Amino acid sequence: MHKNIQNKSVIQTASLVIAMLAIIVQVSIAKSNPTLGQERVLAFKRAKSLDNGISVSWLEQTWNPNILNEDKLTKADFELLKTLGFKSIRLPVAFAFFESKNIPLENVFNRIDKVVKLCNLYGIKLIIDYHYGEINDNNYLTETLRAINLWLKVAKHYSKQSPDDLFFELYNEPPHMNPQIWKDAAYNMVTAIRKEDKKRTLIVGASNYNSIYELSRTERLADENIIYTVHFYEPFLFTHQGATWVGDQVATTGVPFPYIADKFPTMNPKTKGTWGETNYSQYRSDGNERSMVDKLLIVKKWANKYDVPLICTEYGSYKKYADEESRCRYIKAIRNSLKTLNIPGIMWEYDSDFSIFNGKPSLANLPDCMKDAIGYNGKK
Repeated sequence: MHKNIQNKSVIQTASLVIAMLAIIVQVSIAKSNPTLGQERVLAFKRAKSLDNGISVSWLEQTWNPNILNEDKLTKADFELLKTLGFKSIRLPVAFAFFESKNIPLENVFNRIDKVVKLCNLYGIKLIIDYHYGEINDNNYLTETLRAINLWLKVAKHYSKQSPDDLFFELYNEPPHMNPQIWKDAAYNMVTAIRKEDKKRTLIVGASNYNSIYELSRTERLADENIIYTVHFYEPFLFTHQGATWVGDQVATTGVPFPYIADKFPTMNPKTKGTWGETNYSQYRSDGNERSMVDKLLIVKKWANKYDVPLICTEYGSYKKYADEESRCRYIKAIRNSLKTLNIPGIMWEYDSDFSIFNGKPSLANLPDCMKDAIGYNGKK
């Protein structure tokens, strides 16, 4: 009798071990080959719908005293955007700035509402982007709460807008800061928004100014309905040449794209000793489409690892010092690179310093080479 009980106990123990091993194997398989939930499948679909978008620099122009007294987007603009084949608009809004100037949020909503209405009318997707926040390693507690309070109001105001058509981008270009602190801040923002809006797809980037490298080193958030974003301005020596707000690092102008040895300018002496000197010396290898793909591949591999949707919400080039043909070749190259890696892209920008137009946005002011770069063939 004792022997039978002992044998029975051994059999039960063996069965339990086998069952536990089966569970471990299943979990391992699930981690390696996860079955996407409905929310994440939807996030992928919505990310794709945003492809071929453009940012409209307007409600983030804090230096413009008439910022809330202008209509930067009219029906004529939407007709043009539709004609050119753009599918989405990213609208950066300087919410924190307006708040600091005691401007009622309703005044800001009045402007955004007009854009929402036109987007719905013309079938164009819209991203509302929280621009020019002031978060850093020292003030993240108060700044996170500030952003949360704003987003709760925005989420409530637009609760009736279809989540297929309207998106929230949590925070434009979090600065160079502790990446874990930024991740915690982003998580808290997402969690708070979900109390008000459970279905909206949110767009979240990494610290160090939506860096591809920083995102590639982080872990995805627990929320399933998120699109991850990067900004891509490589090679920076070309895209920001002569941009005074950047500094002496980009003082060298006349940089062509792609790299052409006999047209490559002498380095501006101001750049000596800055990181721009390294960029200058590396441009021979960085100034081409192949290099762009290689760098984007870093973050694409990260997105594949976690099986999450990825988008580039800013790309473009400063127009003041770059020659027109180089700008066209650059825009075509970055769009090809994004397409090669199946990453939706949103251009910076419609009608300011990075604009694709020569003058006020119109077909007449769109250079032929830029028409080719954005894939406009005159038939749309």
